[in-house]
Amino acid sequence: MGSANNSNSAARKARIEEMRRAERSRARRNRTLVIAASVVVVAGLVVGGVVLADSGSGSGKKDTAASGDNGKDTGDVNSKSSGDSGHFTTGKDGVRTWKGTLSRTHVTTPVSYPMHPPVGGNHNPVWADCNGDVYTQQLHDENAVHSLEHGAVWVTYTPKAAKADIEALSAKVKKTPYSLMSPYENQAAPLMLSAWGHQVAVKSASDPEVNKFFADFVQGPQTPEPGASCTGGVMK
Repeated sequence: MGSANNSNSAARKARIEEMRRAERSRARRNRTLVIAASVVVVAGLVVGGVVLADSGSGSGKKDTAASGDNGKDTGDVNSKSSGDSGHFTTGKDGVRTWKGTLSRTHVTTPVSYPMHPPVGGNHNPVWADCNGDVYTQQLHDENAVHSLEHGAVWVTYTPKAAKADIEALSAKVKKTPYSLMSPYENQAAPLMLSAWGHQVAVKSASDPEVNKFFADFVQGPQTPEPGASCTGGVMK
């Protein structure tokens, strides 16, 4: 039994280290792409400015042609619906699993979720940093849900949570890639853990379900986008 646990622990550590290396490599690639894109944008602005200046020197008449919907948000991008349908079922271990549909559309407006904290649904295009990040202020649901889509576990707590539990869970999150923690007032229990499609309330930081939930759902099989970035998003 002990050797099996040690083997699982070693495999888990190896997987996390591999994710860390991939994250660092991805961050380097992203920086290179951003620099290249910036150069292209600046060049485009210069050329565009020349064209506009040249056209402005003509007859001086205003262009009255219809512009259509160019540049406007269309479709579901402005929808306040989470796109979720279904219900929770609760297992013997207390973990609630969403049975139904969890939409994954990127939206730019606040979303009304059917559960708190949300475990999936339409979300902001920008994720909340989840590389062991601990926040002292409540996050926007829409950013945190994007983190869950990337395979993160989200630890949340209310003012009723014990200070010792908050500190212990903070320490765990800080050493665990693909996890994040923040206060959350509108939830049913003082301490809750959420992943994409899954959620559990725990009694304390020492509750055995804490380690089990992390082991099952940090980059677990429920992850819609395994290995996606957990840095470079929203940091507050």
